[in-house]
Amino acid sequence: MSITRTIAATGALTALAVGAATALGTTASAAPNVTPQSVCGSAYKTVNSAAVGSLGTVYLTYNSSNGKNCVTTIRSNPGTAKNMSAWIYVPDTDVWAEDYGNYTSYAGPSYAYGKGHCVSWGAHIDNVYVSVENSNCASLKESRVTEVR
Repeated sequence: MSITRTIAATGALTALAVGAATALGTTASAAPNVTPQSVCGSAYKTVNSAAVGSLGTVYLTYNSSNGKNCVTTIRSNPGTAKNMSAWIYVPDTDVWAEDYGNYTSYAGPSYAYGKGHCVSWGAHIDNVYVSVENSNCASLKESRVTEVR
């Protein structure tokens, strides 16, 4: 189940959707070789990534034909469903998209139009969180934070 929304979406709808996904134990299908392209689409090329501790990797991909970015989080060792997320935020346009739930192998895809804009993106698996702020915007230096909560 993919939950995608903009900042303008109501909090009540978000809480309802996330609660339903958690209550139902939503899981993504565990494919033998999950890649960012198998989750986001073959036209999406990986432009950045960050380790989510030793639990997996979050990938930022980009499709030059439509100007969209996609974020997906892929576990290192698929198995029992774990609480996971994949999110992207475009500060210039105030657009936000995320996928959040209990998954066996990956979270996402989360899409946002990012052509010509800096993007912030990240993920979590269990209690390990990673965020990358102001990414992929030419000469500006990105900021990466990984924390265990």
